[in-house]
Amino acid sequence: MKKIHILGTGCPKCKKLAEIAEEAAKSLAIEYELEKVTEIQKIMTFGVMMTPALVVDGQVKVAGKVPSLEEVRTLLSIS
Repeated sequence: MKKIHILGTGCPKCKKLAEIAEEAAKSLAIEYELEKVTEIQKIMTFGVMMTPALVVDGQVKVAGKVPSLEEVRTLLSIS
């Protein structure tokens, strides 16, 4: 099972990244757990300074932008 974290304070870009991550995981038919991390202190523990950020299985994959659905699919399939 993949553990997906969306790091961000709840802004529209953060919400969009969460939607894309869920859509990508579902389209790949992988088991996943998605968690939204909104507290600044917790976000900083990942070493992320810009949000939104996508973390897969503890590794920061994207920070500071909203990747495309295809990019997220690729990140989830190779992680």
